[in-house]
Amino acid sequence: MRAKLIQIGNSRGVRLPKPLIQEAHLEDEVDIQLRDGSLVITSTKKARSGWAESAKLLHDRKQDSRIDSPSETQFDTTEWEW
Repeated sequence: MRAKLIQIGNSRGVRLPKPLIQEAHLEDEVDIQLRDGSLVITSTKKARSGWAESAKLLHDRKQDSRIDSPSETQFDTTEWEW
């Protein structure tokens, strides 16, 4: 994908298409690094951040039960050996 640099005051910027922003999970603040002559833009929010707190909250609310009961697989019934 190609984009043009646009003037923003005394600086220049690039407009990022909404689908790219969504797919990269970018929000209001990003990290920008220069690597081997390329600009790399990444989210400041780490993947799975907040999951531990959400799991604890579900546990405290007693909403962390299984949706369905476990079922045996072919591995369980024929391939597994003790």
